Amino acid sequence: MSSTLTPCPKCKSEFVYADGALLNCPDCAHEWSSEGNEEAEESAIVIKDAVGNVLQDGDSVTVVKDVKIKGSSQVVKVGTKVRNIKLIGGDHDIDCRIDGISSMQLKSAFVKKA
Repeated sequence: MSSTLTPCPKCKSEFVYADGALLNCPDCAHEWSSEGNEEAEESAIVIKDAVGNVLQDGDSVTVVKDVKIKGSSQVVKVGTKVRNIKLIGGDHDIDCRIDGISSMQLKSAFVKKA
């Protein structure tokens, strides 16, 4: 089955499987349309940091504003470095893990590329 499907556009894995109209990569969890327009689909979503730099998965960023964690008394301080971010859709468009706090989502407007 994987020999007739195109390899993953992100990690180039050949272990791709179809799920309805989408193709999925089990190695990097990337999903894309099976219609061959994955480059156009990826370039349509551009996430920028507070100063206008384009962010990508795996980038390191620095927090530029104190961010209060909802439902907690903890605060992510200015200057906190966050490594290996993952871009997701939605209002909070960065999924990350911050040392000493845990996994959380951040808005790209509160970070700058390191």
